[in-house]
Order: sequence, then C-alpha cells, then structure tokens
Amino acid sequence: MMPSMFSANELVCERGERLLFRNLGFELGRGEALLVGGGNGRGKTSLLRILCGLSAPAAGTVRWRGEPIGRTRERYAREMAYLGHANGIKDDLSPMENLRIAAALNGRALDVAAATAALERIGLSRCMDLPARVLSFGQRRRVALAGLMTAGALLWILDEPLTGLDVEGVALVERMIRDHVMAGGLAIMTTHQPMSLDGLTPQTLSVGT
Repeated sequence: MMPSMFSANELVCERGERLLFRNLGFELGRGEALLVGGGNGRGKTSLLRILCGLSAPAAGTVRWRGEPIGRTRERYAREMAYLGHANGIKDDLSPMENLRIAAALNGRALDVAAATAALERIGLSRCMDLPARVLSFGQRRRVALAGLMTAGALLWILDEPLTGLDVEGVALVERMIRDHVMAGGLAIMTTHQPMSLDGLTPQTLSVGT
C-alpha cells in the first residue's frame, strides 16, 4: 500500500438515539479506491458526509495528508470533490454556465474550451446551452459528473454515482473513476449496482453490519 493520504480512525456515527456504526476506519493512498457497502439506512451516506466534513462524527477522526480535516479545511475543500444524491445543478443555468460558475465559486478559472470538452466527453454536446430545467434526470446527473471532471480534485467522494444513468452512462462513469484512480487520484464510492473497474480492485468497507 502506498503512504496514506486519507484516513478515518475509530469513527462513530449516531442518528438521534440510534447508533449507525462505530469503530470504523480505513486508509487510502494515491491510486487507491474504496467501495462502501451496506443495506439501506445503514449509514453509507452519513459516512460520506462525515468524510466530506459536512457532518461531524460522534467520535473518531478523519485525516487528509496526515492532518484532521477540520484543521486543513481550506486545502481539503480544494482537493476534494463530493457528488451526493442531489446533483447541485441550478435549473435556470445551462450546463456550460453551471460548470463555469461552480468553478468560479471554488476559486478556479474554467474556460469555455475546457468546459466544452468535459460536456462533450460526458455526452451532452447537444444540450450544453439549454437551461438545466429541461434536461432529464440522467442528463442532469451527467452535468454533475462533468463538474467532477473539471474540479481538479485529487479525492473524489461519490454517493451512488451510477444512479439515473443508462448503460452507456454507467460505462462512462466507470471509465472516469478508473482513469482518475489509475492516474494517482483517490476515490470513495457507494453503489447498489455492480461496478466494473477493469484493472482496479477497490478496498471494501461494510457499514452498519
């Protein structure tokens, strides 16, 4: 295993009076992926939100580059990209505008050529200038995935990234994840669907069992 870039140690998550999981941990180095499993309501999304810094664990620590993410929040936010159940797409903006404004809000410049290339790769060349509200759920998911491609993040945290995609879209996302990790990135993901990542064997972690 390569030196740890991202780790979780003895995480505990509670929802109200209910304990979702405890003593949960893992380590990931560059070029590694983690596939999180577990039944519905077991705490997979809660875990990802803790790993992103959107929620605090009841106990335990999440570290990025050896530092607790709360102490390196700015750098961590630049180097991590999260794709949750909600696509985070603005209805009144086109896919092109969504990508460029999201980049600007994160302090990055994204020119038209780079945004166009991402949208074409993700299969949205015919609707990149349409308002997002007229797009199907699968197309909106693809806009969010294009945003992931242009984020420049080293760590991808993906909650059910295959949801709403057709067979072609699923294969595209699988290639995206594989290429990102094989190039030295890190990926953590949940999925209810089988995932084919040729040449890549993710670590596995079961939550709430």
